[in-house]
Amino acid sequence: MERRILGRTNLEVSVAGLGAGGGVQLGLRNGASKGQAASIVRLAFDLGINFFDTAHGYGTEDVVAAGLQGIPRDQYVLSTKFSIDKPNRVKMTADQAVAGLDNSLDVLGTDCIDIFQLHGIDPVNYDYAVNTLAQVLLREKEKGKFRFLGATEFSQRDLDHVALGKGLEADLFDVIMVAFSMVNQNARDSIFPRSQDLDVGTLIMFASRNLFGYPERLKRELDKLAQTGELPERLAGEAEPLKFLIHQAGAENLVDAAYRYARDEPGAHVVLFGTGNPDHVRANAEYLSRPPLPKTDRAKLHILFGALVGFGVEPGMTHAQIEAEAAKG
Repeated sequence: MERRILGRTNLEVSVAGLGAGGGVQLGLRNGASKGQAASIVRLAFDLGINFFDTAHGYGTEDVVAAGLQGIPRDQYVLSTKFSIDKPNRVKMTADQAVAGLDNSLDVLGTDCIDIFQLHGIDPVNYDYAVNTLAQVLLREKEKGKFRFLGATEFSQRDLDHVALGKGLEADLFDVIMVAFSMVNQNARDSIFPRSQDLDVGTLIMFASRNLFGYPERLKRELDKLAQTGELPERLAGEAEPLKFLIHQAGAENLVDAAYRYARDEPGAHVVLFGTGNPDHVRANAEYLSRPPLPKTDRAKLHILFGALVGFGVEPGMTHAQIEAEAAKG
């Protein structure tokens, strides 16, 4: 498993990172026991993964801690998060953020978290997140509770990465988490040049989407885009539009292609994946340890999907919807 330096944090991290949230939460959402979920964490570590991402709101911090129990603390990197607002848009208070940080320290069983992230910034909550929550958290950082402040975007509310872009302009965050994939590439222009200039650690989420595991559904979605002119019309007539990626010198399957595509994007440091299936952990670790995709395959993906915004991340918000919500205060 390749290791990289996570930007200016100087943390040495695996290119693959295990995420403890998403739709499966290490298998807990599918009925797995906490012991089974913890075994996923330990398996990932045994396969060379040393970056683990969880969140106060996931309910998996204790599982991550259990999976890493007994491993020397300097052998892995812990990243956790605290949400800026609730699903109904009620903002979390500064006191709640500090309490959330303290709770994460307790549940994770550590006296210092490597990366503490503001979870889900978007153009509506950005000012509050930066001017209120971040300032309070930075004071907690000075007390030694965490090492680096980060931010994750709420991708479905911000398909153009506006909030992360503003965060980079302010140079407030040492680490960011951004949506990027072979069918959703616009962070290449709006985020990665600036993050590289500032040497900000960059975590990639949504690199592989459920669509990639269901060829018929993927074809239907690509056909729709071809019919609306967002993709070349000829794709609508192809039974397997992305079959060009699957060959001996290329990828084994679309999930393999997706992870390697994201891994090798300039500016990316860690590609996150989440699962409760040990076979998927092994497969994803293997995919992310393979050589780069052929340059011709990457170039074709750029030609086909480089202009798409938010594909695989929907439902998203338009600029008009964002502005309307921001106007509500």
